[in-house]
Amino acid sequence: MIRIAVIGAGQWGPNLIRNFHSRDASEVVWVVDQSPARLEQARARFPDLRVAEDVAPVLADAGVDAVVVATPTSTHYALVRAALEHDKHVLVEKPITDDVVQAEELCALAAARGRVLMVGHVFLYNPAVTWVKHLIEAGDLGRIYYVSMVRTNLGPIRLDVDAGWDLASHDISIVNHWLAAAPERASATGGSWINPGVNDAVFATLRYPGGVLVHLQVSWLNPRKVRQITIVGERRMLTFDDMSLDEPLRLYDKQVTDERTLAPWTDTFASFRASVREGDITIPRVAMGEPLKIECGHFLDCIRGGQVPLSGGAEGLAVVRTLAAIQRSIVNAAREEAV
Repeated sequence: MIRIAVIGAGQWGPNLIRNFHSRDASEVVWVVDQSPARLEQARARFPDLRVAEDVAPVLADAGVDAVVVATPTSTHYALVRAALEHDKHVLVEKPITDDVVQAEELCALAAARGRVLMVGHVFLYNPAVTWVKHLIEAGDLGRIYYVSMVRTNLGPIRLDVDAGWDLASHDISIVNHWLAAAPERASATGGSWINPGVNDAVFATLRYPGGVLVHLQVSWLNPRKVRQITIVGERRMLTFDDMSLDEPLRLYDKQVTDERTLAPWTDTFASFRASVREGDITIPRVAMGEPLKIECGHFLDCIRGGQVPLSGGAEGLAVVRTLAAIQRSIVNAAREEAV
């Protein structure tokens, strides 16, 4: 039985408590939050929990094996560092920190202590994302040309990080996972309308090895909740709509062929159409599950069996490096920055 302390019982914390406390392999023994009302809500649902407004008694408890951090990003570094120094395994919500040097330090500390450090990039545990990963690895799409990613909603509006750090972190982790690479360069622009200095919308372009282009559009100031991804490959194309629970994926057997008109111009409609091949649209059947439940189970497996986390410290660091480059580009009027 792995004994877990959850730090942060706000918006996401209760979901983590539910997943870790309802498993045969783990139990939540502590919940920490600065709000007495939130602690009372946690104890009302799980009366056997111990609660505290400070992390000190939790870190001092030798019976705690792992700490789950679900607090504002600005607090991640201090909390994760303290937990690792007390030899606790750590699952921290994304992004791991808002600073590259701090993220590097946490990765080094986890390695030195021999502890699992995992970042809650929960979309990597979505079965549809896993299905696309296998499809790309098998070469079914051919060479990847570009990826377009849109993630918008009306709120929640945050003050500790902007829309890029909050929302684009999801998409960067996904495309890094799919391409098994990190971007080399980034350019971006952002807009701040609600709170000065905090971007409510970010538009970014990332250049990956092999000439793959990735465009990100994220906003928490949008009338519609959208989570859509388009992958354009040499052989096939794919769309991923995470808001569609029944049919999130569509595979398009479409491509531009080499059967083009020999004339320097397209003189007929038929010769124009000859350069484009239209095939079938396939809707794969993907057995969906709760990504957070899969993520929590993976964290426990990494602690018990020594598995390398799918979203470990190194993966979290790669996302932070990209977000930092995006932030520098916004400050420098969309100048392309090295990641």
